Amino acid sequence: MTKKLVGEFIGTFFLVLAGTGAIVVNEYSKGAITHAGIAITFGLVVMALIYALGDVSGAHFNPAVTIAFTVAGKFPLAQVLPYIVSQVIGALAASYLLLYLFPNNSVHLGATLPAAGISAVQAFIMELLLTFLLMFVIMKVAHGSKEVGMFAGIAIGSVVLLEAMFAGPICGASMNPARSLAPAIASGNLQHIWVYLIAPVVGAIASIFLYQYLKIENN
Repeated sequence: MTKKLVGEFIGTFFLVLAGTGAIVVNEYSKGAITHAGIAITFGLVVMALIYALGDVSGAHFNPAVTIAFTVAGKFPLAQVLPYIVSQVIGALAASYLLLYLFPNNSVHLGATLPAAGISAVQAFIMELLLTFLLMFVIMKVAHGSKEVGMFAGIAIGSVVLLEAMFAGPICGASMNPARSLAPAIASGNLQHIWVYLIAPVVGAIASIFLYQYLKIENN
C-alpha cells in the first residue's frame, strides 16, 4: 500500500509540475510555449506517468478517477481516502515548488478559472463533460490498480491533450480536483474552486453508468 501511495504522490507531483509549470513558464517567457504547447505538455506528461507508474498504483493522479473507479467496483473503498490525500499532497508540493521557483512571474500558478465572459455554471458544465469523456476512455483501458495494454498511456494522454487543446482557454480543462486545488491554494485564487472540485467528480461518476450500460448491451 505504501508503494501505491508513493506512486500517486510522485505521479501527481510531476503532473502538476509539468502541466501547470508549462503555464507558468509560458507566462515567464511571454508566450514561447503557446497554448498548444501547454496542451501537449499535459498530454505527454500523463502518458509518460502512466507508463512509469501504472503498474505501481494504477496511475490515477486524480481524485475524480479514484472515486469513479470505486463506484464502478474496480477499486477498494478503504484505499480511496489515502489515495486522494497522496494526490493532493503531491499536487501541493509541485505548486509550492513552482511558487518558490517563480515567485514574481505567475499570478495564478496555473490555477483553473473560467475565462472572461464565461460563467461558473458554463465552466461547471464544460468540466463535467470533459471529465465524463476522459473517465469513459479510462474505463475502456484501465482496471483501477493496473493499466491494461500498451496503448493505455497513449489513449488517456491523447484525450487529456485533446480536451486541454480545445477547452483550456474556456474553463481551464482541469478534469482533476487535485490539479486545480493545489495552484488555487498556493496562489490564493480560490474563486470558483467549487466548480473544479465538484464537476470532475460528478462527470467521472456519471460516465461509469454509461460505461456499464453499454458494456451490458454489448454482452
